[in-house]
Amino acid sequence: MAKGNKIPEIRFKGFGGEWEEKELGRLCANTYGGGTPRTSEAKYWNGDIAWIQSSDITEEQLSNVVPRKSITENGLKASATKLIPENSIAIVTRVGVGKLAFMQYKYTTSQDFLSLSKLKIDNWYGAYSIWRKLQNEKLSVQGTSIKGITKEELLLKVIAVPKIEKEQTKIGTYFQQIDTLITLHQKKYDKLLNVKKAMLEKMFPKKSADVPEIRFKGFSDKWEERKLGELADYKNGKGHEDKQNTFGEYELINLNSISIDGGLKNSGKFVNETDTTLNKDDLVMVLSDVAHGNLLGRVALIPENNKFVLNQRVALLRPSNSVIPLFLFYNINAHQLYFKSQGAGMSQLNISKSNVEDFTSYIPNQEEQTKIGNFFKNLDNLITLHQIELEKLKNIKKACLEKMFV
Repeated sequence: MAKGNKIPEIRFKGFGGEWEEKELGRLCANTYGGGTPRTSEAKYWNGDIAWIQSSDITEEQLSNVVPRKSITENGLKASATKLIPENSIAIVTRVGVGKLAFMQYKYTTSQDFLSLSKLKIDNWYGAYSIWRKLQNEKLSVQGTSIKGITKEELLLKVIAVPKIEKEQTKIGTYFQQIDTLITLHQKKYDKLLNVKKAMLEKMFPKKSADVPEIRFKGFSDKWEERKLGELADYKNGKGHEDKQNTFGEYELINLNSISIDGGLKNSGKFVNETDTTLNKDDLVMVLSDVAHGNLLGRVALIPENNKFVLNQRVALLRPSNSVIPLFLFYNINAHQLYFKSQGAGMSQLNISKSNVEDFTSYIPNQEEQTKIGNFFKNLDNLITLHQIELEKLKNIKKACLEKMFV
């Protein structure tokens, strides 16, 4: 908002003048509360009337709510919930305060909602503007416990509204389009993650099998059983706590450097002196984990020579000439259940050198290793591209929410 008036920083061409402030109670013709039919009465449930609860709506899901439960006419009559007209806004007032959705179909809600019906402003503009208002107010009270907001308090909330409805419609439509793009990329991203998960299960042999379920055309030989200690040279990292800094010549590889999906993250720690550095295509493995063991044995690939230094509780696995590093990287990360099962300790789980070197799996010839490694690398590149696009769209939406509203 421009300082001293009610004009947004960014505006569609052809619109001018200040916006006006209005209370939510004056922007709708009707309001509806909710309720829950008695759960022990089967005749109240699994009917034709949508019944939504707070958990059906995510933080930024402003439409397309898919209710997990429905009620019958008997359930509607026997409870405090009301049948709410289509094109209403359902706002969570208790558990998950501030979540809301524009509902394009008739519905009912639990008692955690207040619904605004027959809006006197553009529906989509109303949904985004009210959501932004409630999100900003939640941020202003971080650190406190928000147990709920009353109907009276909610209806007294004030939002700024363009005087011309066409401007409201343009703003609402613009954010609808951004959200549609975000949803499309989210679906593609989730689909690729599921494809990768399925392929990791099917392109490496299951327990007691010497060939995988899915193979590239032209390969039929049985895979060879090998221990990890035969495929890579193991070495423990050293402590650098007395030398590390937030800047320096060499980045430190510590327990924070390896993500749950095997990516290499910036640890934010550096050293200027070292006896030895890591080589390109070295693998680094998590040896200690407080996250229920889900990171134990997770490995990442080092992308270049003479840039990284290994810290304690992280192991170096330097692949031998008998194995393709990229294949070994995916092979280890496809068998996390083994490493998790080897974890020992109470508050922190640890795996030892012998645990690592004794890991046994089946290995194909190097040509097949190369194809498998490249397949998963290309899949990861696609996942990363969609993730980047998704974050870009979310940042655009965030910035526009700040600059296109008052």
